Amino acid sequence: MRPLIAGNWKMNGTLAEAIDLARSVAAAPPQKADLLVCPPFPHLVPVAGALLKSEVALGAQDCHAAAKGAHTGDVSAAMLADLGAGYVILGHSERRADHGETDATVRAKAEAALAAKLVPVVCVGESEAERLSGQAEAVVATQLAGSLPEGFAAAGGVVAYEPVWAIGTGRTPTEDDIAAMHARIRAELGATGAKLRILYGGSMKPSNAAAILALPNVDGGLIGGASLKAEDFLAIAGAL
Repeated sequence: MRPLIAGNWKMNGTLAEAIDLARSVAAAPPQKADLLVCPPFPHLVPVAGALLKSEVALGAQDCHAAAKGAHTGDVSAAMLADLGAGYVILGHSERRADHGETDATVRAKAEAALAAKLVPVVCVGESEAERLSGQAEAVVATQLAGSLPEGFAAAGGVVAYEPVWAIGTGRTPTEDDIAAMHARIRAELGATGAKLRILYGGSMKPSNAAAILALPNVDGGLIGGASLKAEDFLAIAGAL
C-alpha cells in the first residue's frame, strides 16, 4: 500500500510560519508517499489555501464527538470537513494525558469523523513504565479494542503507534520492538485491517526514517517536531 507521512504541527507556529511551511511542503516534487499536514485550528483555512492545487492533504488535530451544540471551544468533524480537511488525528497521548481522554472518548470522536467523511488517524501507545513491565503490547491491544469503531478499517482509517516515552524525547524503541508492535497491531485488526495503514510516531527524524520505514507493517510515519521544518519532513518522506 502507498505509505502516508503525516505532520502533526501541534500548538506551534505563527500564521506566517504556517503558510510558509505549507507552501514549502506543497512545492516539493512528487514523493513515494502521500503527504499530510495537520496545523493548529486557527491555521487550517490559510494552510488549505497554501496547499491548493498540490497533492498534500490537510488534516486537523482533534474534533468533538458531537455534530454541533453547546460545546464552547470545541470543533466538530463536519466543520473540519467543510474547511477542506480530509483527516483528523484522534487519541494522541497528549490529548489522553492533558484532557483525560479515554478509549471510549476516542471511539466516539472516530465515529463522528467517519460520519463526516474524514479519515481518522487514531493514536495508541504505551508509557515507559508499561514498556518496562512487559505490558506494552497488551496495553496497545486494549486501546485498539476500545478506540476503533465498527467500520474503521473499511473506511480507510489509520492507526498511529506512538510509544508515549518516545514522543519529543529523541529516544526510539529498537527496530525489533517497533516491528513486533506493528505486527501485533496488524494481528489485532484482523482480516479487515490487512490494508489499513499503520504509522510509526515518536522521534522519527531524517537520520532514522529509512530504517524504521523499511520495517514490516510500518506504512508511514506520524511526525511531530521534524514536521516543523519542511526540509526534515520531506527528507523523511524521501527516505522511502
